[in-house]
Amino acid sequence: MTITAFYESLCAQLSGLLTNERDWLANTANASALLFLELPDINWAGFYFLHGDELRLGPFQGKPACTRIPVGAGVCGTAVKTGQSQLVEDVHQFPGHIACDAVSASEVVVPLYHGGKCIGVLDIDSPLVARFTEQDLVGIEAFAKTLLQHSELPTAD
Repeated sequence: MTITAFYESLCAQLSGLLTNERDWLANTANASALLFLELPDINWAGFYFLHGDELRLGPFQGKPACTRIPVGAGVCGTAVKTGQSQLVEDVHQFPGHIACDAVSASEVVVPLYHGGKCIGVLDIDSPLVARFTEQDLVGIEAFAKTLLQHSELPTAD
């Protein structure tokens, strides 16, 4: 299976999980579980939601994580500050990286937009350096878009 076909299948699975369910908490919980089960070589998958000038931990799969991240700090905070997805091949080379799990080596973070405003991020970590490719980023962005289309997410405060 090609990487494109893999992410198309993953998005279809997510759509199936979210059919007839609009609740953001339930949907982000199922989305993080699906990612954790289906993506090889990852050690964390989950969400942070924007509250004022910080991100707060949302549903996730993996080891316990940082509960609050200031906007602009680490990979997640940078994604919010810049409004751009972050693909980090080696987190140890990322200035200001926040190490919630010391074994994480690479990371991809996609900002989530609802109503024209960033409301949080989808964050995925791997213990492998350079685990994520540009194709993974495109697929994970499509996954986030699928989630947003099926959910009534809260607005940022």
